[in-house]
Amino acid sequence: MPAPTTTLEQKFSSLSTKEDDSAVAEKAAPTFVTPTKERDSNSSLSSDDDNDTCTSESYPIAPSPDSVSSAAAAANTITITKTDHKLKEERGELAPEPLLVANPHRFVIFPIKDNDLWEMYKKAEASFWTAEEIDLGADMTDWVKLSDNERHFITHILAFFAASDGIVNENLAQNFMTELQSPEGRCFYGFQIAVENIHSETYSLLIDTYIKDTNEKLRLLHAIDTVPCVQKKAQWALQWCDADTASFAERCVAFCVVEGIFFSGSFCAIFWLKKRGLMPGLAFSNELISRDEGLHCDFACMVYNKLVNKLPSERIVETVTNAVDIEKEFVSDALPVELIGMNSNLMQQYIEFCADRLLVALGTSKHYNTPNPFEWMEMISLQGKTNFFEKRVGEYAKSGVGGAAEDNHCFSMDEDF
Repeated sequence: MPAPTTTLEQKFSSLSTKEDDSAVAEKAAPTFVTPTKERDSNSSLSSDDDNDTCTSESYPIAPSPDSVSSAAAAANTITITKTDHKLKEERGELAPEPLLVANPHRFVIFPIKDNDLWEMYKKAEASFWTAEEIDLGADMTDWVKLSDNERHFITHILAFFAASDGIVNENLAQNFMTELQSPEGRCFYGFQIAVENIHSETYSLLIDTYIKDTNEKLRLLHAIDTVPCVQKKAQWALQWCDADTASFAERCVAFCVVEGIFFSGSFCAIFWLKKRGLMPGLAFSNELISRDEGLHCDFACMVYNKLVNKLPSERIVETVTNAVDIEKEFVSDALPVELIGMNSNLMQQYIEFCADRLLVALGTSKHYNTPNPFEWMEMISLQGKTNFFEKRVGEYAKSGVGGAAEDNHCFSMDEDF
């Protein structure tokens, strides 16, 4: 008997406008079916391995920009089979997960039981910022100087980012916040939701500032419906929001991938602009957001590594490599020509480099063994050197947040002032 199936209709319904059934049918996007051979070897939703697999039938191609119903059409075309790992979870064949077992003490934070998760929360709290801190006043001077190809590249990146944070929050609010029983972990997720909202607001403001044509602005703000390469990434992430078809471990890995791979190439592209001394407002927002997302990815990896029922290494590699293929396609579409110091081949190598780094963080071996092609990307991990009185640095942390409790509120005459 085939495994029971479920659709993503509920996941997509919030993204589409209300139309009657006949209107949706008229505007329904055409679909393509991934070739079986390719899907079996590469897709994270299909595998020849009998362990922890699932299948996917078809994906919609984005409709023309004037259509607003592609998400509804997608809900009618995507069907996901429950994974073996999920079925084992439902049948009670997996060991109890301490992080997921009902915790009657989850309503009170103290005493801290999981110091690792709590420390991550305090790091996030210390790094808080708001969209009002980003100064875009000088960006338009640089924007008009960019070539058409450079603007095409950047707008595709901003279009994906504008929707991606909402997808992450969809998963956090509907799934992880209720599934995880650790109060320390819930503190982090709650704060992450607020931070993702700030990211989404910032990207929307960037698009609103740079793009003056109203129709183009709307197309980018609704890229999940109107830009095919963005839509494909969004659909991949949304399908992993479904707690009915995949286990917590699988979904945890999937959102490590979203934060660690789907964002990596785009962050790199904006740092490339910073390297050239362009778009200071965009570059600064990218510093702050990439730091936040790095912390979110580290936290997701930490949660996964604390699970008892981990996935087979082959399953993790399968999920990661499938996402890498989608990200490479996105880069090729967003970067159709070679730019100075940046081209799709180098970007694809960088994506493989980031994928290997994520695989190691999830406890598996490297798959690609690709070196970092962008040495200048090391600036991400360097201490910010900006004059604090000129501009807040991306390394900024709030004073007094994140320190040990016993060190707070202490006055000493021995300290250097």
